[in-house]
Amino acid sequence: EVQLVESGGGLVQPGGSLRLSCAASGFTFSYYAMNWVRQASGKGLEWVSRINSDGGSTRYADSVKGRFTISRDNAKNTLYLQMNSLKPEDTAVYYCASGDGSYRGQGTQVTVSS
Repeated sequence: EVQLVESGGGLVQPGGSLRLSCAASGFTFSYYAMNWVRQASGKGLEWVSRINSDGGSTRYADSVKGRFTISRDNAKNTLYLQMNSLKPEDTAVYYCASGDGSYRGQGTQVTVSS
């Protein structure tokens, strides 16, 4: 059974940091590019960041560039998203997803508020 389980979300003040993790199982994680996407309340899915299968290439949405860092540990089957300088507009449910869209986790809530 394929599973993607996100963790690390929570409530943080503007300017703060959080590190999200996504534990993968049930498929060959190291074969897949991976994405982080997010969905704010009442809005559609927004792509946030992508990393290729070996971690050598990354891309970011303009809205998070310079603040967020995506990484992965293929030995641990885990994807990460380091989020710094958080803003209220980063508030959303964050999902990890396989690069081909086949798999997506259940999400973790990030709330940025004072």
